[in-house]
This record gives sequence, structure tokens and C-alpha cells, in this order.
Amino acid sequence: MRAVWLREFGGPEVLVAGAAPDPVPGPGEVLVAVAHANLTFVETQFRATGLGPFTGALPMVPGNGVGGTVTALGPGADPAWLGRRVVSSTGGSGGYAELAAVPADGLHPVPDGLPLDTATALLADGRTARLLLETAAPAPGERVLVTAAAGGVGTLLVQLATAAGARVLAAAGGPHKLALAAELGAAETADYRQPDWTADRAPVDLVLDGVGGTLGRAAADLLRDGGRLLSFGLASGSWTDLPADEAAARALTVLTLRPTPERVRAATAHVLAEAAAGRLRPVVGQRFPLERAADAHRAIETRATLGKTLLDVRP
Repeated sequence: MRAVWLREFGGPEVLVAGAAPDPVPGPGEVLVAVAHANLTFVETQFRATGLGPFTGALPMVPGNGVGGTVTALGPGADPAWLGRRVVSSTGGSGGYAELAAVPADGLHPVPDGLPLDTATALLADGRTARLLLETAAPAPGERVLVTAAAGGVGTLLVQLATAAGARVLAAAGGPHKLALAAELGAAETADYRQPDWTADRAPVDLVLDGVGGTLGRAAADLLRDGGRLLSFGLASGSWTDLPADEAAARALTVLTLRPTPERVRAATAHVLAEAAAGRLRPVVGQRFPLERAADAHRAIETRATLGKTLLDVRP
């Protein structure tokens, strides 16, 4: 099969396409003919440094999420999966390939009528956005600041928070990204590339921050006393620094995302159903063929992307 190899950590150029042995599903596993591979920012961090939530011995085929069709079953796998369209995490490796062996108990069926690329785009970002909204629970009328609002998670947060009745302030970099956030329902937008992007802004009740660093800190400064901060990413390279004594003095609540396997599964099913019903739309801003995985990583790292980035493996 065709696959993308990671043989050393480094820049995007270390992702090299080539041949790989076809995986064989083991006990309780299925074989998925991959149509689309899901890309996330943390995968670029792992490729660069070997650090992050994934582990694996080099050389390896990276990739933590796929969408495709079940074509073979390992011992003990439910025969009902054969021929089904599914999305699934891979455990951190094996996704950038034509075939992937994954545990059957981690499969999510794709609802009828929902395109596979849409379902794949929702696999990681959709469940993350849903869990964030469940944790933060914005009330109708609350002002919610979403940073990186034109990214994969951010575009979904804008939609979900707006649907919950919140008034969303979407922070993103550049006019095209701001226009996208407004199209998705943001009541206000702010270009965080401008040094005064927080000036004259009304306080917010909740910050959903996927950037961290100085930008996350500026977002936290917009919180009203008694507000809530939920950080879910560090695209800047560091988490938002909000000292405990300052949070206490301002009566701020720093929320933490605590997913369980049950909550993750329920959140994934929820967003797939919402998308199938036309109430949630992942933005697939750019797509690359499997052989150009390095270009996909490069685009993500240089902030040259809108919404979700996918690898298209087969028609």
C-alpha cells in the first residue's frame, strides 16, 4: 500500500511517501480502506519534536484519524461492520496510509447521507468542540470569546456557542478568517494580528482559548470578574499564563477539560448526527493528496489554513 513515513523528527520535509506493508487486523480489529486522513496541529508538533499525546518508535506511519470503509475483519470483530462507512482514531499512528487496522470498539458509523470527508473532518475537532461546550456551558446571552476562531475547532465552537444562544466574539488573523467566522454566526470579530485588538472591547463571560501564550493572556484580560477561562490548545507554543492568585482576586474560574471514553464517544456521535441533520458544518478549507502530507503540515504550521485540513487518500 501507499503510505507516508516518518523516519526522523524534524521539519515537514521528513514526511516522505513510499510503500508500506499492508496491515493485518488482529483480534478485535478491522481493516479500513482509508478515503481521508484527519490532520491536527498536535500531529505537526509530534512530527517536529516527538513530543505530545502520541508515542511510537521510528520509523512509523503517523496519523491519528481516518475515514473510510471496513474491508476486512480480524478474529472476534463483529461481522456487521464489514462494508460500513466509518471514522476512527488509530491510536496515534498508521493514519497516513491507504489501509489502517483499528480496534472495532473505537469505530464510529457514519450516518447515511453524510459525506465521508465531512465525517472525517469532525472526528477530532468535532468531539473536542462538543466537549468544550459541555464543560463551559455558555448560557444564552453570554459573551464568549473564541480564539483561533477560523481553525478546525474554532469554526465549530463559533457554531455551537451561537446555537446555544451565546454572543460570540471571534478572534482570528486576517480579513478572510474574520469573514469566515462571521459567516458561521459570530456576532463580532477581532483581528488578533493587530496590537490593539482588545481595545474598547466589552468584557466577556467566557474565553475558549486554543492559542495560549501572549494572545491567550490578552484574551484572559478581557474576562469580566467572575468569568471563566477554558484553554484547549497551545498553538503559540505555551499555555495561557493566568496565575492562581490573580484568578482568585478576579474570581475567575479556570475550567479543565476532563474527557472520559464514554464522553468522547457520545460527543463524536452527537456531532456526526448534527452534521447529518444540517445543523453543524465543518469547514474543510484545504485538502492535499497523500503524497503531499509534508505540504499539508507546512500549511498548518504557517497559519495558512482555514478550518480543517484533510489528506485525500482515495476517491
